[in-house]
Amino acid sequence: MSEDIEIAGIKVPQADWAATPPSIRTLVLLMSQRLKEQDERIRQQDERIRQLEERLNQTSKNSSKPPSSNGFSQSQGSQKTDQKGKPQRSRQPSPRQVRKLKPRDTCDQVCELMPSVCSACGSSVSGYDPHPHRHQEIELPPIEPRVIEYRLHQLSCPVCGHQTRANLPTGVSPSGYGERLSAIVSLLSGPYRQSYRQVCGLMDDLFGVGLSRGAVGRLRAEMVAALSAPVAAAKDYVQTQPVMHSDETGFPQGNRDGGNPHRTKGWMWVLVSFFEVVLSRSQQTAKALIGEAYEGIVTSDRYSAYGWIDLAQWQVCWAHLKQDFTAMAERTGGSQETGEALLRRQRRLFRWWHRVRDGTLAREQFIARVAHLRQGIKTTLAETAALPIEADEKSPLAKTIRTCRRLLKVEPALWTFVYTVGVEPTNNAAEQALRPAVIWRKTSFGAQSQSGSRFVTHLLTVSASLKAQDRNILDFLTQACLASRAGTEPPSLLP
Repeated sequence: MSEDIEIAGIKVPQADWAATPPSIRTLVLLMSQRLKEQDERIRQQDERIRQLEERLNQTSKNSSKPPSSNGFSQSQGSQKTDQKGKPQRSRQPSPRQVRKLKPRDTCDQVCELMPSVCSACGSSVSGYDPHPHRHQEIELPPIEPRVIEYRLHQLSCPVCGHQTRANLPTGVSPSGYGERLSAIVSLLSGPYRQSYRQVCGLMDDLFGVGLSRGAVGRLRAEMVAALSAPVAAAKDYVQTQPVMHSDETGFPQGNRDGGNPHRTKGWMWVLVSFFEVVLSRSQQTAKALIGEAYEGIVTSDRYSAYGWIDLAQWQVCWAHLKQDFTAMAERTGGSQETGEALLRRQRRLFRWWHRVRDGTLAREQFIARVAHLRQGIKTTLAETAALPIEADEKSPLAKTIRTCRRLLKVEPALWTFVYTVGVEPTNNAAEQALRPAVIWRKTSFGAQSQSGSRFVTHLLTVSASLKAQDRNILDFLTQACLASRAGTEPPSLLP
C-alpha cells in the first residue's frame, strides 16, 4: 500500500500525486506554501490585535494606570442608572458642613436687632428674646504690611580713625523680608503650587508687597536650608517605625544648577511621610532610602526595586493584586477562569478584613479562615503557573502564566497583614501621599534644578507630616525660618 502525501493538511494518495502533471504539482506546492505563510501571518496579526485590544482596554481597575487616565467614557459607564436611564444618587448623602459660630464674648462687635412691628398684623411689639437667632459675618480687614526700618549708623573710632557700622539685630534677614512673609511665599509656592509670577501677583494683591521673581527664588532657597534639619529628622524617624509605606512616581528634574548633567529621569520617592527626588528607580536607591538594616515591615507594590526585602518583612499591595486578577478575568479561556477564581477569593478576603478592622471579627477567627482561602489561591496560582509556554510567547495566556509565576515567588508577602497587627493589606497610604506630588508634576512639569527638587520634597514632607498631626503649616514655616535666622533649634516635624 502506497503512502499518502500531505499537502496543506490534506492527504493525497501517492498514485494520484504521481498521476498529476508536473506543472500542476508545482502550482499546488506553491499555493500550499503561500497558504502556510498566510496562516502564520494571520496568526501573528490576531495575536497583535489581542495585545492592542488588551492595552486599549486597560484602566485603573485592571492595570497600574492612574484613575485620571480612564477618560470620560469609563467614568460615565461605571455610573449606576435607574430604570429611566438617569444617574442614581448616592443612598448615603454627604454630611452637611455647618460653620461653627464663635462664642459671643470673642466677637469684635455684637449687634442686637429687635423687631418694632408684628410681621403678621403690623402691631407694635416689645420685649426681649433670651435665645435670639445668631448670625455671624466674618470679614477680613485691609492687611497693611508692617515695615521696620533699621538705621545702621557708621561711626569713626577716636583712637585709630577706623569707621565701624552697626550690625543688624539677630534674626533680622539681610533679604529685607520677615520670617512670616517668607513663610507665606513658600506656602504659596509650595503646597498651593503657585508659579513665581502668581506668587508675586498674590503678594501684591493681598498684602501690597512688591516682589520680584528673583526674590521669590531666594526666599525659597532660604526655606530649603531652614527645613533641612527637620526633614532629615523626619527621615530618621520614618526609618525607625515598625511599618513603612513606600511608593514612587516619575518627577522630571532639569539641569539648571548642574545637578542633572546627563538629563536622567527623576523619580519622586515617598516613605510616608518623607519625600525625596532621586535620579534613579533602582534597587540601590530603595535600599538607601528604606535602609538595608530596617527591621520593620515595608508595604509596597511588586516593583523589582523592592525584591531585596525579606518576604517576612514585606506586605505586597492587594490593590495592585486586584488589578492583576481583573486583567486576567477580562481575558479569554483559561486566563478568565483563573482571574475570576482569584477575584472571588480576593473579595471574600476583604469582606473578612473589613470586619476585623470594624471589630466584628476576632483576629484569631480571621487567621483561621484565611488559612483555607490562602491554600486555594496558592493552588490556583500553581496550577496556572505549571502550564507550558514558549520563552518569547506573548499571548494573553502567557501573560497570565508569567504573572502567576511571579506571584508564587512572593506568595508569603501577600499575607503579612493577616498575622501582624498594624499592617494594612494595601499601599493606599503611600499612593494618597503621592497625589500632591503628581499634581505638582502636572502643573509645573517637575523641577528645573536639583535645588528646585529639594524645595518640592521639603515642602511635601512638611505639609504631609503636619496635616497628619492637624498642625498649622504657616506657623511651622514661620518658626523654622525664624530659628534659621536666629541660629536656634528648629521646630520638629515629629509627632
